[in-house]
Amino acid sequence: MPMMKVRQGRFLLGLTHQVRVEHLQIFAGQHCAIFGANGSGKSALAAVIAGQAQLLEGRAELPARISWVSTAQQQALIEAERRKGDADILDVEVDPSTARDIICRDHDDWSAAQEQQLQQLAGTLRLQQRLDTAFLALSTGETRKLLLIKAILQNPELLVLDEPFNGLDVDACTALHLLLAELQQRMTLVLVLNRLAELPVFMQKILYLAHGEIQWQSADSGISALELAELAQLNQLQQEPGPLPAKDRDRFTPALAEQVLVRLRQGKVQYGDRVIFQRLDWQINRGEHWQITGPNGSGKTCLLQMLSGDNPHCYTNDLQVFGYQRGSGESIWDIKQHLGLVSNSLQLQYRVGCPVLHVVLSGFYDSIGLYDQPSALQIKLAQQWLALIGLEAKAKDSFQSLSFGDQRLVLIVRAMVKHPTLLILDEPCNGLDQLNRLKVLALLSVLARSGESTLLYVNHHQEDKITGINRLLQMTDYQPVNSA
Repeated sequence: MPMMKVRQGRFLLGLTHQVRVEHLQIFAGQHCAIFGANGSGKSALAAVIAGQAQLLEGRAELPARISWVSTAQQQALIEAERRKGDADILDVEVDPSTARDIICRDHDDWSAAQEQQLQQLAGTLRLQQRLDTAFLALSTGETRKLLLIKAILQNPELLVLDEPFNGLDVDACTALHLLLAELQQRMTLVLVLNRLAELPVFMQKILYLAHGEIQWQSADSGISALELAELAQLNQLQQEPGPLPAKDRDRFTPALAEQVLVRLRQGKVQYGDRVIFQRLDWQINRGEHWQITGPNGSGKTCLLQMLSGDNPHCYTNDLQVFGYQRGSGESIWDIKQHLGLVSNSLQLQYRVGCPVLHVVLSGFYDSIGLYDQPSALQIKLAQQWLALIGLEAKAKDSFQSLSFGDQRLVLIVRAMVKHPTLLILDEPCNGLDQLNRLKVLALLSVLARSGESTLLYVNHHQEDKITGINRLLQMTDYQPVNSA
């Protein structure tokens, strides 16, 4: 008998989004993977399976104990913790939640057995030293690990994980594969995946989505080699990108005479007693393209935020950006007018309800939302960028109505639209399916060859290569000797 079953189901997700599932059943121990293009409805289907959607019509049978980990859940938790920081307006002092607080929040009685399991899981995922750290101080990958631990400790019958490998470094991905192999012996797993290479060997069912519906699924008896080949073909890139849209030459940006774009001397970042990195001397010259590597929590994002002015450590270090000594009275706009940026934190912050086209246009003005009147040329260029990523038909749609992957695509072209002097790419391919991932990497390779932009690139997947990367910064070279 199936542990979950849906027949002719119509579900409401959120306030307006509806999901249809004609027929789906999953048996206990029948571990299932969900694939599909960005915007195909993978996360929506996962939410239905996890019991997070309201049944409007049809029939749905779900197990009693379900745990769910998703990007939407991660975003909601981060926003809730940030709102706690506003309590000082009411003269209420609120201590920030630690990682342990988040994990233990829903448990009335915390037993010794649960503490032992927490320590084991945290050790497996290399999070033991971070349990007493403020939740908002965790990296993206560390936050994903925390939510996974929290879900496992709920001892579910069904564990639904939406893109669990997103934001994890190579070692963490390996550890997660080993952990999932252990978990599959005592609970049923449903995974939303974007990379065929992430598919665990023990998975027994595959669903492929297109346009919000299950277009193809493997047999209930297991996944054959022929079915894997068919899935790979569905994921295959069909086309190469065209030439990039032109630069807006009418937009006034002061010319930069400096050949040295960034110079950091003996850089150090420390939170309390924990040193993230130290003794970092780094110089970025015009025309160089850098890849920045290191495990979760090694300071990659922190370093890039120092360059963009989004981390206060830019003022505590000897740092020059575009010829400006940080902390010498320069405006943040003196820096941002030469920058393009895409990152996990930007996607979390871009909560403005505006059309997709306006999001791309905001890249000309370095704003979240559009508050200036764009020129006719800028509108034309923004439309060309959307066409390049296949989203021109969604130009008038609300940005918030897009899937996570489509939002990511829009933010990538927002970062590229002005052909910035320095383009910061902090895990740009997070949430992208294979087609769009290869397309974006090809676009970035074209931009690197153009000679107008210098690229700084953080990623955790060796196969996600940008042609033209010619420099490497390994953050583990600048960690304390006793760093975990």
